[in-house]
Amino acid sequence: MNKKNGILAVLGIILLIFPLVVCSDYYQHLIIIALIWVVIGSSWNLLAGYTGQVSFGHAIFFGVGAYTAGILAMKLGVSAWWGMMFGGITAMLVGLFVGWVCFRLRGPYFALATLAGGEIFRLIATNWEALTEGMVGILVIQTFRSKLPYYYIALALAICCIYVVHIIMKTKWGYYFVSIREDQDAAASLGINVALYKNISLLISSFFTGMAGAFYMNYMGFIDPEVVFSLHFISIMAILVGIVGGVATIWGPAVGAFVMVGLQETFRSAFFGLAPKWISQGHALVFGLLVIFVIMFFANGIVGDWPKIKKIFFKTRETT
Repeated sequence: MNKKNGILAVLGIILLIFPLVVCSDYYQHLIIIALIWVVIGSSWNLLAGYTGQVSFGHAIFFGVGAYTAGILAMKLGVSAWWGMMFGGITAMLVGLFVGWVCFRLRGPYFALATLAGGEIFRLIATNWEALTEGMVGILVIQTFRSKLPYYYIALALAICCIYVVHIIMKTKWGYYFVSIREDQDAAASLGINVALYKNISLLISSFFTGMAGAFYMNYMGFIDPEVVFSLHFISIMAILVGIVGGVATIWGPAVGAFVMVGLQETFRSAFFGLAPKWISQGHALVFGLLVIFVIMFFANGIVGDWPKIKKIFFKTRETT
C-alpha cells in the first residue's frame, strides 16, 4: 500500500467511526452537509473542471431532484427515499433539455445561459403552486429520528460520486472530456462528437446533483424554491467548492466542501459564540476574499497546488 492509499484508508476509517465517537447531533449535521457538498462539488467539477463547461445553474438539478422526492411523497404517497433515484433520473431528463438549449453557446455565454435557466426554474417552482406548493414549500416527515442513518447514506453517496468520477476520467470518455475542455474545434477535427460527450458529462453531473437534492429533501424534511433553486446558496457555492478545493482534481471538491462548510459555520456561529454577533454576517465577504486569495496565489486550488502549499509551510516552519 503506497502513502496515498494509506492516507485515504485512514481518512475513510475516520469518517466511518466519526458518528460513533462524536455523538453530538450538531457536529454530525455539519459533516452530513459537507458530504452533500462533496457530491454537488464533484458533479460540478466533472462538467466544469474536466469538460470545461462552466455552469452557473447547478441549482436546477439540485432543485429538480429535491422537488421530485418531495412531490412523490406529498402528492403520490410514495416514500421520498424512492425519490433519490427518481430525483437523479428526473434531473438527467432536465439536463437533456438544458444541454439541448445551452450547448449551442460557448464560454461565458454558456455560463450565462445556465444562470438564466436556474432563475427560470426557481420562478416556475414559485408560481406553479398546484404542483410545488409555491413559497409554502413541501414538508415531509423524516424517516429517522437519529442522524446516524443519514450520515452513512450521505457518506455512501459521496464515495460513490467520487469513485464514478475517478473511473470515468480513466476511460475514453475522460480523455474526450479533457480534449473538449482544451479545444473544442481541435477535438471535433479529430472525430470526437463534441455535442454528444458534452451532454454525457452533463447527464452524469446532473444525475448525482439530483440525487444530492433528493437526499437533502429526505434529510431536512422541508424545501421551498428560495432554498433549493438558490443562485447564491447552491450554484455559486458549487463553484466556490470547486475553485477552493481544486478544479479538475478528483479530491479537490471534497476538500473544498469541508473547507467552505467549516468556514460558513464558523462565521454563522460567530466563532462558536466567542466573537461579536455581527461577525456572523461576514461569511459572504470572507468567501469572496478567500476566492480572490486562492485565484491570485493558488490558482489550482488546495489540492492542485498542495505541493506548493506544503513547500511554503515547511519552509516557514524551518525558518522559525
